[in-house]
Amino acid sequence: MNTYSIKDLENLSGIKAHTLRIWEQRYGLLMPKRTATNIRYYDKNDLKLILNIALLKDNLFKISRIATMTEIEIQEEVINLTESKLPNQEQLHSLTVCLIEMEEDMFEKILSSNILKIGFERTMLEVIFPFLKKIGILWQTGAINASQEHFISNLVRKKIFVATDGLYVSPDSGSKKYALFLPEGETHEMSILFANYMLRARKIRTTYLGQSIPLEDMEAYYHTHRPDYLVTSFISSPGPSEVQKYINTLGKTFPDSTILLSGYQAIWNDLKFPKNVRLLKSFKEFIHFVEKEPFSG
Repeated sequence: MNTYSIKDLENLSGIKAHTLRIWEQRYGLLMPKRTATNIRYYDKNDLKLILNIALLKDNLFKISRIATMTEIEIQEEVINLTESKLPNQEQLHSLTVCLIEMEEDMFEKILSSNILKIGFERTMLEVIFPFLKKIGILWQTGAINASQEHFISNLVRKKIFVATDGLYVSPDSGSKKYALFLPEGETHEMSILFANYMLRARKIRTTYLGQSIPLEDMEAYYHTHRPDYLVTSFISSPGPSEVQKYINTLGKTFPDSTILLSGYQAIWNDLKFPKNVRLLKSFKEFIHFVEKEPFSG
């Protein structure tokens, strides 16, 4: 059974530990358990309850009212909110419940509802990527485990594949060619998967080469197909000491292409970029770059 400290509840819900203790004492909302050595802890049901309460509180439910509700009544109110307006902060709480409970059906319902209302691209930009950022922080702090992180990542990846396959559009004949890849050893492909979707949605020709591509394989592809742009991202590989060298190599190896970089290693290291290498720090910058580029025809 997963156990949580009150600090874990704070990190996951955004409600301060001090506030949780007050709710505990004043309303009896939480009933902490104790280990054999008298250390307080909370279980998965406590965490789920606090996440649901956080969602209701964000929707102006008074804590005094919430305290009079049964857990079933709280769950029903959460479901009603999930199926109605669902602003972003509320959805982060709902998606966090999906993460903790590994609830695929609820996750699908939230995504489908958003996609119907605002479209796939906006759902990814405004809901999913902020949630993935939160997941990264939770994983770093040990509030969630790797299996929970992989569970959500795989569901999102599947959604992107399905959405990309569903783009029944032919590239414009004059559009420039983009090739998307990750360096050898890099497996965090979510950003370039979504970049591929955004390009295809704009009727731009792409070749998705995938993760962990050796440089010599990229060079062989480059000499045969001559893409106008190479899109890549560095999260974990190459490491900090090798990033500058790798970027310099990219610039020299693919002189006739513009190389679009993103990712933690590229953004947060103090780097110098060759003339044909461009750093894009967000999807907003990527979209702006793509939409202002002229056709080649």
